[in-house]
Amino acid sequence: MDLGLKDKVALVAAAGQGLGYGTARVLAREGARVSICSHLEDEIQAAAASLIEETGGTILASVCDVRDPAAIQAWVDKTVAEWGRIDALFINAGGPPAGAFKELTDEQWKAAFELTLMSAVRMIRAALPHMRAGSAIVASTSSSVREPIERLALSNVMRAGVAGLIKTLADELAPDGIRANTLLPGRIDTARVAQLDQARAAKLGISVEEVRAQSIAAIPLGRLGTIDEYGTAAAFLLSPAASYITGATLRVDGGKIRSI
Repeated sequence: MDLGLKDKVALVAAAGQGLGYGTARVLAREGARVSICSHLEDEIQAAAASLIEETGGTILASVCDVRDPAAIQAWVDKTVAEWGRIDALFINAGGPPAGAFKELTDEQWKAAFELTLMSAVRMIRAALPHMRAGSAIVASTSSSVREPIERLALSNVMRAGVAGLIKTLADELAPDGIRANTLLPGRIDTARVAQLDQARAAKLGISVEEVRAQSIAAIPLGRLGTIDEYGTAAAFLLSPAASYITGATLRVDGGKIRSI
């Protein structure tokens, strides 16, 4: 199936590794021109080199801390200066630290607000003036939007806010022909999931392997997802092939989320 992404201009945040990298890789394979960012210069330059080698695609790399409004604007401006427009925006950011409600400080709440919710607001605000009818926004959130995850109070609250933002924008942007959807990763094989597994193992006093086995046992498909499987779903929602899908929430979770 041709997704119609050839020569489209896509912004992919936090693309140095994990879900962002997987999304950028699929977009590049589909022929899109992909502008990627990360807050780590070595990481994003290495990711760009790998993406070019793997896909032969056109990649533009930028250093951008998504907690910094000026950095987001600079990333968008650089992309538009290079390619003249934005057709697709993939909103993504590293997750807030784990912790139960009673353990969290005001400073941690404020930091999570900037990292997870305000980064989404600012990316959309910066990109919208350069988007036209047929463009699309996808926000990567978490399965916690449907089922709160133990000891992830910050993520549970802030990612739900992002989901509310995207649903609101689906209505507001529809008259302009711009779509907005939310993508929910379940247990995808990323460094973030490995980090959370390690934290849970330490809390429970068991091995990481036992924690991972427990997680996999709760997934009907019986395994973790891959970043390419997630990236394929993201690329579809960002593409003209999904032209009548907006305001939707798509789960990429192997069946793990139990709610209907």
